[in-house]
Amino acid sequence: MDMSSMEAKGSISRIRKCIRHLLTFGDQIDGESWEFVAEDLRLRSTFLFCDFNRFIAASPEDQKQPLTELANKLFHCMEEMDEAVKCRSVELARACYNDATSVLQDILISLIS
Repeated sequence: MDMSSMEAKGSISRIRKCIRHLLTFGDQIDGESWEFVAEDLRLRSTFLFCDFNRFIAASPEDQKQPLTELANKLFHCMEEMDEAVKCRSVELARACYNDATSVLQDILISLIS
């Protein structure tokens, strides 16, 4: 197994772990844990960004565009959720979280196939 293949597998593993964590994140959007939610969201976004870059770079050429589009959708949703958390709007944060969970599930499906 070459180094780039091992690196891609590590990235996939971290992406899955981050996604699983984010899929359970909704209960923390309660209006009482804003600082924790903001810190956790930014940390997970950073890990996901780095790992998606590695994973997409190691992917076959025909898969790069669809993976890039999924990643862009996810980061757009996460940016919106970050803004909602900064505004301390529970309703908006939950709506953004619901949008993000749909994209997160799509990413998990694409990682399986």
